[in-house]
Amino acid sequence: MSVLLLLISALVLVYLGIGGTTAMAVMVIATLVGLFQDDFHILSILFGGGLLALAYVLLMPGPLRTNKLSRPLLGWVRNKLPTLSDTEREALNSGTVDWDGELFSGQPDWQKLLSTRPAKLSEEEQAFLDGPVETLCAMLDDWKITHEDYDLPDKVWKYIRENGFFGLMIPKEQGGKGFSHTAHSEIVMKISTRSVSTAVTVMVPNSLGPGELLMEYGTDDQKQYYLPRLAGGEEIPCFALTSPVAGSDAGAIPDKGIVCKGEWKGKEVLGLKVTWNKRYITLAPVATLIGLAIKVYDPDHLLGDQDKIGVTCVMVPRDTEGVNAGARHLPMNTVFMNGPTWGNDVFIPMEQVIGGQDMLGQGWKMLLECLSIGRSVSLPALGTGAGKMASLATGSYSYVREQFGRSISQFEGVQEALEPIAGYTYMMDAARLLTAGMLDRNVRPSVPSAILKYRNTDLMREVINHAMDVVAGRGVITGPRNFLARGYQAVPIGITVEGANILTRSLMVFGQGAIRCHPFIVDEIEAAGMEDQSEAVKKFDGVFYRHIAHTTRNALRSTVLALTCGLLEPVPREGDLARYYRQLARFSAAFATLTDITLLTIGGGLKARQRLSGRMADCLVQLYYASAVIKMWHEEGYPGDQRPLVEWSLQTCLRDLQASMREMVINFPVKALRWPLRVMVFPLGATGLNGPDDTLGTEVASTIVKDAPVRKRISQGAYINTDPDDPLGRVLNAYRLANETRGLRDRLHEAIRKRDAEELGGIDLLLGHQRKELVDWALEQKVIKEDEADKLLEALTALYDVIRVDAFDAEGLKSLARSSRGKRKVVERPARDEE
Repeated sequence: MSVLLLLISALVLVYLGIGGTTAMAVMVIATLVGLFQDDFHILSILFGGGLLALAYVLLMPGPLRTNKLSRPLLGWVRNKLPTLSDTEREALNSGTVDWDGELFSGQPDWQKLLSTRPAKLSEEEQAFLDGPVETLCAMLDDWKITHEDYDLPDKVWKYIRENGFFGLMIPKEQGGKGFSHTAHSEIVMKISTRSVSTAVTVMVPNSLGPGELLMEYGTDDQKQYYLPRLAGGEEIPCFALTSPVAGSDAGAIPDKGIVCKGEWKGKEVLGLKVTWNKRYITLAPVATLIGLAIKVYDPDHLLGDQDKIGVTCVMVPRDTEGVNAGARHLPMNTVFMNGPTWGNDVFIPMEQVIGGQDMLGQGWKMLLECLSIGRSVSLPALGTGAGKMASLATGSYSYVREQFGRSISQFEGVQEALEPIAGYTYMMDAARLLTAGMLDRNVRPSVPSAILKYRNTDLMREVINHAMDVVAGRGVITGPRNFLARGYQAVPIGITVEGANILTRSLMVFGQGAIRCHPFIVDEIEAAGMEDQSEAVKKFDGVFYRHIAHTTRNALRSTVLALTCGLLEPVPREGDLARYYRQLARFSAAFATLTDITLLTIGGGLKARQRLSGRMADCLVQLYYASAVIKMWHEEGYPGDQRPLVEWSLQTCLRDLQASMREMVINFPVKALRWPLRVMVFPLGATGLNGPDDTLGTEVASTIVKDAPVRKRISQGAYINTDPDDPLGRVLNAYRLANETRGLRDRLHEAIRKRDAEELGGIDLLLGHQRKELVDWALEQKVIKEDEADKLLEALTALYDVIRVDAFDAEGLKSLARSSRGKRKVVERPARDEE
């Protein structure tokens, strides 16, 4: 009985998170009660007392625990912890932890999520969106940009420069707008619903580039000179990281700078002789200021004893002798300026090192800090914009397009495609706003930025593909009428740039998060790396046993919450979401436990277990996006018309979370642990979370079809144009007219159904050009009134016009081909990838 009561009390204490002296006192009392029940039997004293003594050693710090347990355990842990390269170590030290840390803890504090300051625009930022951004969008004709000009028109470039679009994030005192990250995201998102090429042109100078790096790390002289010029568009920046053989891995780049003396503006100064070969660099063809990531070497020891200084960020003016730029890549028929840049032994002074000479070798850390900012804003905003545009256009098109006498939005097969368009767009918007809010609170979310970049661009692909399925042939034929083609073509760009999604998912999200966001691992790694053995053991002793208690508690919580459907978990009452909070808490505990078991058993081999890492990343993604949906609905006051979207999103996240975790467990590399893990995580089986049912799916599909406030909420932030000569405006105009004449058209259709072909007077309903005859017939038959005829004819004309596609003159296409033949010349670059 003493053993039983001791174990029960220990489990309860672990579950409640009670430790130290209080826990020891409770276990002593439980053991004494058990001994009394056993009449102080010798076996009860031996086993109960022995376990109590072990508990004392584990719970209470002292020389015995330190020397007999912690010291040998530290040596064992050193072998299990992943080996980190210098770049990986810097990656772990960069950025900050926010809500991602709560999810990794296994015990997320929901009130902390709900109470944090939300993403919000100032009056000035909203005015900029309603003014200059609207004006810019109205100036854009994406068909002409991508198929005729292969560039933004000169007037658009001028407008962008003169209205501060390149200085959105630069402080006002240095000539910029000083906007928030939320405003940056909203601006890029809105422009992207009009033109991806223009959105990329605006977003790059405001995310990763010399501007961001100068604001964070530049010297006072650099800030005073360059920031006003960047904000005013006098300088166009780019930043070149990607090398042909190294991708975006700054630790492997061959590009180099040799410390030497050289001539600059007529004087001999200390500087760098820089050699580089970069590709895929946005704005490089037009940039006047080229930022570079290079490795700096000091073979002549002009700076000190070190030969290798490390990764460094520098700025090279475009007009410097030896700089090559101007050639263009054409990324998937989008025509934002993108191309290679290279140079050989180009001399720049130390004043062109971002941050000055003191920042030599600090480039990788600088890049990681700024990458987490740009990656949180740019591509996630593009993905959300694509979702909003697809929701707006496809929902409208499905309503006005009729087959078999019915709107195709009433077909279940079409609804099945509309459902994820609406639901995923809502989820993308929520995650975008949650992360932008973090940035505005000065959080540098390295892990959430990877989550958001990977998932939003992946959902962009899902949404656009579903939209193409609905629009069908209307979306396949390219031309000025097509409202989906450019978004569809741009999908692979978002998937591959700023860290290809395959690597982001399988290496970065969980690989970095498992250590960076863990409440104890970072301290244990620091202890393992300390040279002073006594200090290392002391630090390790102070954290390791808390880690063991943390893991045990999460394992226990995971099983208990799974068995009880989370009923033991206290959760917020707002929004009637208790069942979702409980399931998310259960899976967070399971995720935290699986993280610890993975690190304990796989250790340094995690980088090679990319299937496992990818599945764990997917689990974290679902936890993060579910949290974001709850946060957004909370901030908007729990409006009832959004409940179907919220429930659909949460049910979808939980279904996918269950599936990813199940796949992780049944494929766990240590086969002996598969069954115990399955019992711990899924004691009742991996069932019950089946995602949204058809009834809820139909409701969600209708949110982008019916003309209601929730439809406006989903597309909020998109550029709205109802000009019937505009590709999107044509659809929205037809949608408006279809709604306004719904009653008229219903009466017309009813009258037609009751007549045979002879009574219709030879009018063929399948021929769009007989609309006037049809309206005249309806008037003659008194189906409509005289004052309704013009409105009905306008609507029928718009409904027919919206299904038309472009057809081009054959001779014109031949002439175009003849005139362009041989004009696209491939630029030869130096074959120095092996350097």
